[in-house]
Amino acid sequence: MPRRVDRDDRRRRIAGALLRLATTRGLEAVSLRQVAAEAGLSMGAVQHYFRSKDEMLLYALEHQAGEREKRITERVLAIEEHPSPRKILRTCLAELLPVDETTRAELLIEVAFFIRALTEPDMRKVITEGSPKLIDFFAGLLGTAQEAGDLAPGLDPVQEAHILWSMADSLRTTVILEERPAEEVMATIDYHLDRLFRT
Repeated sequence: MPRRVDRDDRRRRIAGALLRLATTRGLEAVSLRQVAAEAGLSMGAVQHYFRSKDEMLLYALEHQAGEREKRITERVLAIEEHPSPRKILRTCLAELLPVDETTRAELLIEVAFFIRALTEPDMRKVITEGSPKLIDFFAGLLGTAQEAGDLAPGLDPVQEAHILWSMADSLRTTVILEERPAEEVMATIDYHLDRLFRT
């Protein structure tokens, strides 16, 4: 009796192969044939799960976002049983920085997808849907802190959430370009959080 193939597992395997190749070679240089070889599959197997390169790229982008969300959730849960909004925010912001192989690869992939999204509406939609979710999450944490009296008075949680995301997005670029070390960048993040939260 033939072994049953886990469709989702196979698609994740292909997405992982694509992301690894894109990190080292660039997104445009990656072909279906190369992805198949990297995943240890035949071209036919890859085409069975993805009808085109663009479909595979979209899935890979969503897969990467899901993996990062899962990793950040695990880090937050590892802090303590009931972490404060500040600790959750700091953990999330730290996880966005490209400080190891995984987080560096994530940022490089995001840059590659960003360039492609300039001319691909479907890809642009996937990318632009991600930031509002993160900003809403940040704003919710800041709103909770404000209700508890832990946030500096007169602040708008939504605007502050936009500032936090913009700051993190800019700072992680300085880390991957080795303009500033991660320790200095985290000091900047802590400096800003100190201004937001009551000590």
